[in-house]
Amino acid sequence: MKLFNGFFCALLGAAVIGSTLAKAGDKPATNAAAGSNVVTAPTLKLDDLLPDVTVARGKGFEIKRSQLDQTIVSIRSSIAAQGKSITAEQMPIVEVQCLDRLILVQILNGKATDAEKAKGKEEADKRLELFQRRGDVLQRQLKALGMSQETLYKNWSQEATFQEVLRNKVTVTDDQVKKFYDENHDRFLQPELVRVSHILFLTTDPKSGMPISDDEKLAKKKKADEAVKRAHAGEDFSKLVKDYSEDVAAKDDGGEIKFSRETASIPPEFISAAFILQTNQVSDIVTSQIGYHIVKLSEKIPAKKVELVEVGPKIKEYLQNLEVEKMLPKYSLQLKKEAGVEILDEKLKALEDAEAEKVLKADAGNDVKPMGAAK
Repeated sequence: MKLFNGFFCALLGAAVIGSTLAKAGDKPATNAAAGSNVVTAPTLKLDDLLPDVTVARGKGFEIKRSQLDQTIVSIRSSIAAQGKSITAEQMPIVEVQCLDRLILVQILNGKATDAEKAKGKEEADKRLELFQRRGDVLQRQLKALGMSQETLYKNWSQEATFQEVLRNKVTVTDDQVKKFYDENHDRFLQPELVRVSHILFLTTDPKSGMPISDDEKLAKKKKADEAVKRAHAGEDFSKLVKDYSEDVAAKDDGGEIKFSRETASIPPEFISAAFILQTNQVSDIVTSQIGYHIVKLSEKIPAKKVELVEVGPKIKEYLQNLEVEKMLPKYSLQLKKEAGVEILDEKLKALEDAEAEKVLKADAGNDVKPMGAAK
């Protein structure tokens, strides 16, 4: 149901035991069929003790406590992946911001056009495909969030639809895109890149990240020796990738990846080997902290300024997001009023009211046209 910490689980266990004994003492029951006086307690459900209460509701939707808890867990996980954490002082505002996001997602999904919903589904499909190619990553995320793949996909689709609806509320012209491109020259300088295919033999466990045993490493090295010998003999490298590589993410693309010298996610030994190769040359075995690599260089791409036609859509999306950020605080108040939103948790309602007051004070005296009138 919810994701509890260990201490709370211990309290929950004590509560279940205590409640069961109390109920059994109040209303003893006998096992009539056996003719005994053995006391049995009525069956209790977890929701009887900790119901999944509604924390907010509006026209056509409601937000459950479990939904809010899962969102917060996701935020914590994302921040932890960056080596940061949410302090106890920050937690209340994070909680109310997460609730606000959930409310707006529901409201704007209800207002979305068929085209906007289709775009949201398309984005969710892309994200799911990416994660399915790294099955271990997807399963770890599902486990961490305590939800099914279907629920995660639904959340992605709704979130993408929400963003599409908001971007469609603002207007960014081609002239604005070009102006940003011309005034931010350094942002669009692409360093020298290499496009390579590679075969990977992992010497770390993909789930735990811990090194495998010496015997397992020896067996992997033997396979790597065999693969590099076949590659140097001129065998089809893409076939060797399918036969040997343990990089699930790149395997379907023939092991192909593209990167610069500064790409942080690529082992430095791999980068060094790739940049000294000649086109169509195959490396010897390259050893890194994650495994044994065999690299084939397909192409070296010189440094250049990326053309506007390539980055234009991304620039437009970036500028749309900036405009949405400006308009969203006041627009969200309007949306929630129209949807008759009620915050049923008293603490969250107090925080929500305080945030709304800040927005109204900030807007007071400004000549701002009504939200949603940008188009």
